[in-house]
Amino acid sequence: MLEIARPVSSTAAPSPIRYTIASVINDKEQYAAMLASFKAFGFSPEDCEFLFVDNSSSNQMCCYRGLNRMLEEARGDYIILCHQDVRLFDDGRAELDHRLQQLDRHDPRWAVAGNAGGIELGKFAIRISDPHGLNAKLGPFPSRIYSLDENFLLLKKSARLSFSRDLEGFHFYGTDICLQADVLGYSSYVIDFHLKHLGKGIINETFHECRRNLIVKYARAFRPRWIQTTCARVYISGATFGHDVESLVRLVRIKGPQKLSRSAGRLAATLSSRTRRPVAQD
Repeated sequence: MLEIARPVSSTAAPSPIRYTIASVINDKEQYAAMLASFKAFGFSPEDCEFLFVDNSSSNQMCCYRGLNRMLEEARGDYIILCHQDVRLFDDGRAELDHRLQQLDRHDPRWAVAGNAGGIELGKFAIRISDPHGLNAKLGPFPSRIYSLDENFLLLKKSARLSFSRDLEGFHFYGTDICLQADVLGYSSYVIDFHLKHLGKGIINETFHECRRNLIVKYARAFRPRWIQTTCARVYISGATFGHDVESLVRLVRIKGPQKLSRSAGRLAATLSSRTRRPVAQD
């Protein structure tokens, strides 16, 4: 079964390769137009490679699996993962090189960049033209975010990121890769790189199923738990009071139960106040 392909008309780029441009496609004409726009705006086969997973005849790979396969194959310093209906028409290779240099100076620990994403509840950073609006520009740039739209994702090869192996489908993988980067100590940004996305985005039952699966996966991944190493006991929790649980255990070990009542009372009051804080609803 064909998994990874290169456009028939392109020749293998000599090393070193600056950019890998990778897509999961189901329409070869759309992909050809996308490819032509990249080449016209400076992404030359001389130092760029183009990869795609071909779903035009059958759905052989979802985005999580297909993009992971191309990440394994990619040789570029930077890996662009984009939809087949993306078109370069304003900014090109020179602008992207400049934006990445700016990002390196701003935050050397960045690993993922894109053109639209969420900063916090109700707050976004966007630089795109699409059916929802032309020349949308909502900054400042670069803006650190915690989720990215999937139409255009750029990954730093040296970060060695990958998408979750226990998720599948065609939605929320931009959120997933930003979460993966955050866990590893990297950051993600929206940059000022203007392109056109022809698609409106589809919200259907499949979309909602992918959302539920993402929530379940990270609820499990971030679950509070005790970790027993060969030389220590560690309490892991996404909640801030995880540190307080560790403190309680240390108090028990150091002071003993009979001397703990006053310290435990203060700790219980702290935990109670923290658990009464309002929780954001989606």
